[in-house]
Order: sequence, then C-alpha cells, then structure tokens
Amino acid sequence: MSETLKKAPTVQTDSPKKKAPQAFPLWARTFSAPRQLEIRQVFSDSFCFVDHDDFHKRGAEKQLFEVLPQVPQPDTSWYRPVIDIPSSKAAKRVVTTPLTGDQEKLLFQQFNYCRFQVYKRREKINSCTAPARKPPKTQLRDMLKWYRRSAEYRDQIAKTNLALVLAMAKRTRMSDMDFGDLISEGNMALLRAVDKFDVSRGFKFSTYACRAILKGFSRSGMKFTRYRQLFPTDFDPKFEKSDYLERCHKDHELDCADEVGQIVSKNHASLTEVEKDVIEHRFALGEAKQQDLDASPMTLEQVGRIIGLTKERVRQIQNKALKKIRVTLENGYLR
Repeated sequence: MSETLKKAPTVQTDSPKKKAPQAFPLWARTFSAPRQLEIRQVFSDSFCFVDHDDFHKRGAEKQLFEVLPQVPQPDTSWYRPVIDIPSSKAAKRVVTTPLTGDQEKLLFQQFNYCRFQVYKRREKINSCTAPARKPPKTQLRDMLKWYRRSAEYRDQIAKTNLALVLAMAKRTRMSDMDFGDLISEGNMALLRAVDKFDVSRGFKFSTYACRAILKGFSRSGMKFTRYRQLFPTDFDPKFEKSDYLERCHKDHELDCADEVGQIVSKNHASLTEVEKDVIEHRFALGEAKQQDLDASPMTLEQVGRIIGLTKERVRQIQNKALKKIRVTLENGYLR
C-alpha cells in the first residue's frame, strides 16, 4: 500500500465533455431544508476528491475502515472563540497530540474514499435520472450516507490541525485586522486545504496547510486594505442612533423657557416687584438679561445681597413666584 501511495493521484471533477450536473436538481425541492443543503453541496461544481488507485481495488472499503487501526478523535477542549491574541500562559495550555504519518495518510484516504463513493453515486443518479424525476430512495440514502461520513472525517482532520491557525495568526503582522476575523479566515483556509491536499505526495499536511493559511491571511489583508480605502472611517454605532427624540425634547424645553420669559417680562402671573426681581436675577430673565446679555443665574445668597434679604427668605419668595408662574403657564399658555 505504501508503494501505491507514492503515485500522483488526480483531483476528480466533472469532465468538460460530459454534461455538467445541476447545482440544485429540481427533484430535491421536495425535501426538508437540511436535506436540500446536503444535496446542494453534493451536486455543486466545486465538489471534488483526490483519487487513488487503491480506491478501485476490491476490498478497499474493508481495508480502510476495518482492517487498519482507526484514528481517535482529537481533544479540542482547549479551543475557545478567540477575540484577542492569546497570552503565553494560554498558549502553554494548548495541548495537541500530532498525528503520525500513517495516521494522517489513513485519515485522508478515508476522507477521499468517502467522497469517491459520493462522486460515483452522483454520476449514476445524473446518468439514470431525469432532471425532474426523483432517484430511487436507496441510491439517494446511500449517497448521503457517504457524504455525511466524509463530512465527519473532514471535521476530524480540521479539528486536529486547529492549532496551526493560531500559530500562523500569531506569526502574521496584520495589526489593523481584528484577530477574531483573522482566525475565521484561517479556519476557512484550513478547510479548503483539507479538500485539496494530496497525501500520496509524501508531504505532511501541516506543510501544505500553513502555506494555505498564510495565503488566506494575505487575501483577507488585501480585501481589508481595499475596504479601508473606500471607508476610511471606523464604524460607530452612534451614527445609526437617531437624535430625533432628544431634539424634540430640547425644542420643547426652549419653547417652555420662552413662554416663561414672556410671563415674567409681561407679568402675566401677577408677581410683586420683589418676586419679579428674585426670578429675574435668579434665572437671568427680563431686565437682568437685557442689561447684561452674558448674565448667568445667581445663587440665593447673591440675590439676597442685592435685594437686602436673607438666603432663606429669597428661597421662600422664589418658590411662591414659581408656583404663580406654573399655574399661569398651565392654565393659560399650555391650554
């Protein structure tokens, strides 16, 4: 088996001479949404696999899935959604057990064999079934079973190599990009590398995946640069918040203040001279405002010094005058 693995396999795609399969068959519309998603991915033009001579031999399935020792699932309990560059202490807690060369070969052989079986059944359905006619349930069930098995092996390979994304993200120098976006782009590049890796060439997957992840970072950086050229200002959620209510409230306050000013200046509240003087000096209204445009409200003590009363007496006069103004405003102007 090791000798045949050295032969260069080919990536199987739809032949240009044959009729390309539909991206989404008409008969698939009657299924549920999750089943439709699986069928769409199977019949997509981007679906491919790396062929190998051993796949066409008798007993290949038994050899790959029963005779050879199976690879255990990786431990991904250390992985958490990343929002910042992990510290050195957090990096030390990342414990991964790298696969041996034989285990890695076996995983990729199992993954591509499952996709090979999906490809065979897809071609059979395309050649024997009309576009609007459902294929036999046994064929469809068998094809989706192999597709789910291939997805499981794909996830297992990706989980085993999650640490590569973190390692490459710490090596890159894209300080302008968010670290979480960088990790997301690296994970997508890792999945694409799993689909296209040819294990029979004799190289480790980490060698191929690291280059693919760095290339994904480079593409993401170019997109981010173009985005920055179009939108140089950072997004600010405050820009999406309307200040209509605040402006209405402020306009209402200004209108009420103008009404109060007219009541005081024209003495519609029947204020005494002392009460009028207290209100004008206390809130910078009427004659106090006309004499000095920059006049500011005075304290109770300052008003008392001008009028010749104590601070407590000024407060009593102020409350009495404000009550008169409030009654006049509510009964007359607001109505």
